[in-house]
Amino acid sequence: MQPSDYSMQSAVDLGARKAALDREAKRQADESSGNANPYAIDITEENFQQEVLERSMNAPIVLAVLQQRSEQSDQTERALDRLAVEAGGQWAVAKVDVQASPQIAQAMRVQAVPTIAMVIGGQVVPGPSGPTTYDQLREWLGQIFDGLREQGVLPQEYSGLGEPQEAGEEEQGADGEASAADLEAQEALQRGDFEAAEAVYAKAVEANPQDAEAKLKLAHIRLYGRVSRLGDANERRKAAADDPDDVQAQIDVADIDMYGGKVEDAFDRLVGTVRRTSGDARDQAREHLLSLFELLPPGDPRVGKGRRALTSALF
Repeated sequence: MQPSDYSMQSAVDLGARKAALDREAKRQADESSGNANPYAIDITEENFQQEVLERSMNAPIVLAVLQQRSEQSDQTERALDRLAVEAGGQWAVAKVDVQASPQIAQAMRVQAVPTIAMVIGGQVVPGPSGPTTYDQLREWLGQIFDGLREQGVLPQEYSGLGEPQEAGEEEQGADGEASAADLEAQEALQRGDFEAAEAVYAKAVEANPQDAEAKLKLAHIRLYGRVSRLGDANERRKAAADDPDDVQAQIDVADIDMYGGKVEDAFDRLVGTVRRTSGDARDQAREHLLSLFELLPPGDPRVGKGRRALTSALF
């Protein structure tokens, strides 16, 4: 095992952004169909230090370097997800898309995709490269966990592996199966067709305006579509900083922050824009902020806080 000391720099280009959106779309599709791995984390240059190196100080992390729309990567990813679910959260799968985060693959000197490694205590144990089956990964993990127990790195009662399940036994969604809309949207998302997926949920909301889940999914897909068209995030941030009254620039950065999970930053940015502007510009910022509220489930305290801040800015 060799200590890891990766230095990550933020680099956003259209290809990487598209790959990141495709990865997010796949995750959303898996959640819609009830097949998501709850112990998986999508890794980028921004969260690698915290979610892989630091998190590995407390529990093993299986790092998987994958590629979208690759049959070999899909096979390996499905096997890892199955093993992680069987293990019941004893370890997590950190997934790196080689197209979305090429710097991580370069820092790791990845020679083939998929590539698997174990990260424990901030150190990396190289694993198999190329297409790998469930049985091969289970055997490799068993050997790694045996060695770590012998070294005293893991406690003796740590198994690392659960009882094997038959493929396809994963839990179904809350309704037992995905809805027809979810299945149609999932197919569109998997081929990267955001417009088709948006149309599916827009139709569902039109048919039933009280369908909160469809509204939430529609709002997320619209966000992904907007962010995918923005280009370089750093350029958008600079434009917003250079002209605080440029409403569209502020909206673009708010979308980037929402996509990155910085919810309160996005809300604060648009509340500030509402406070500074007037007329049509103010309405544009207000309406977009209201649309961002729809990205969170009803009752989320951040929405309540944002609505109160918006009311204060308006009156």
